[in-house]
Amino acid sequence: MKVADEETPLVKGKNPSIDNDDDASHDSRDFEPLMDRVKDVIKVYWSLGFIAFGGPTAHIGIFQDHLVRFHQWLKEDLFLELFALGQGLPGPTSTQLLISTAATHGGVLGGSIAFLMWSLPGFIVLTTASLFLYGIIDPSNPPIWLLGVPPAAVALIFKAFYGFAQKLDTLGVALAMLACAVSVLINHDENIPSNSSQIVYPVLLFGGGLLTYLDAHRSKPIGTYSKSPGQDDGPVVQTALDRKLGYKIGMEIRHGIFMFLLWLVLLVGSIALVNRGYDNKYLEIFEIFYRTGSLVFGGGVVIVPMLQNEVVPKWMTDDQFFQGLGLAQSMPGPFFNFASFLGGTYAGLPGAIVANLGLMAPGFILIFAMLPFWSKARHYAWFQAIIKGLNASAIGLIGGGCVFLYAKSVRDAADAIVFVLCGGLASFYKFGAPQTIAMGALIGAGFAAFNLGHLPY
Repeated sequence: MKVADEETPLVKGKNPSIDNDDDASHDSRDFEPLMDRVKDVIKVYWSLGFIAFGGPTAHIGIFQDHLVRFHQWLKEDLFLELFALGQGLPGPTSTQLLISTAATHGGVLGGSIAFLMWSLPGFIVLTTASLFLYGIIDPSNPPIWLLGVPPAAVALIFKAFYGFAQKLDTLGVALAMLACAVSVLINHDENIPSNSSQIVYPVLLFGGGLLTYLDAHRSKPIGTYSKSPGQDDGPVVQTALDRKLGYKIGMEIRHGIFMFLLWLVLLVGSIALVNRGYDNKYLEIFEIFYRTGSLVFGGGVVIVPMLQNEVVPKWMTDDQFFQGLGLAQSMPGPFFNFASFLGGTYAGLPGAIVANLGLMAPGFILIFAMLPFWSKARHYAWFQAIIKGLNASAIGLIGGGCVFLYAKSVRDAADAIVFVLCGGLASFYKFGAPQTIAMGALIGAGFAAFNLGHLPY
């Protein structure tokens, strides 16, 4: 998926060490001690957790401007490769992009600190809301200012899907359509268990990657590729920039393998303990969110239907779920902080912490697991082709989520009007997520106050 287009061009930086792949000597920061490089990370990344509103799509644009254009932190080709890498891994894409771009300068420590600064502001607000919001209001009879939040939140998901889908090529559209249709089917058929998505979603994603890999080898491929995998005739010759990159990341292949095994042990171990009947509320929370975080490819909104199946009605009502969803979408930072609201509503502050750790951990671990492999394989066309198919299938899953989330959140004419107006404001008048959610709350409250539009839609 392309990030830059004619409307948001990237301006190549003028730092010689960034622009010139063959010269490793110009930037004195490159081989500074680790702690000096970590200080650089803090200076560049500290503000993003407060200013990056609007969800994953907006985050990518903000990161482009902040890291590539303004701070000249890395070249645009590296930025786009890391974006595609995050799209092809389970977890929150924009968060993994932030971690990986920080790690290219500050290593594991720098990436981890950037993640904490990015996540904490939204986590604090959503955890506080989960602890006190429903002590003030009755969830079965919410105040009128919350009635318009669910359709406004779903309008933003439609907008994100449309923006992602516009970037697909011919084969990508076909893969997205297939993934969307299968997603709708498995969530709306009485003969298919609702938890089948745990198997079907990964199959769709890796199937998409396999198809683009095979298509890229054809003499006349359907999709568009930068080069044919047939041109990969041998090992990659590392440039000076590649060697600098490997040094600054500070991870070797064995470290990547260890991180992958850590992810796998936590996944298998938590599922095994729950299936054996080990009765612990916090283990249950961790297993649900860690398993979900291990299955979510391509961005935050894919988790919405998966989490809804897990927590509604066992932990909360549909209305509570969508109210938290709207709040999460209006916060800066990662959308995955939504987990803190869900866990906090169910089990207080410990539940919020465990849920957030569970949902964030797979993406956090796996991006570090893949960085040493990526630094070795990034020049291979076969790797780029696989990432392309994973992206397309993930976008289709977002489209499937749009279909059934609309049915759950738009229940009368007033909801439908809020959905249309907020979708228009976000898509055509460039309202950000906080402003869109606020307008949804305002419009919904107006309809409720005058008792308008409440026949079933």
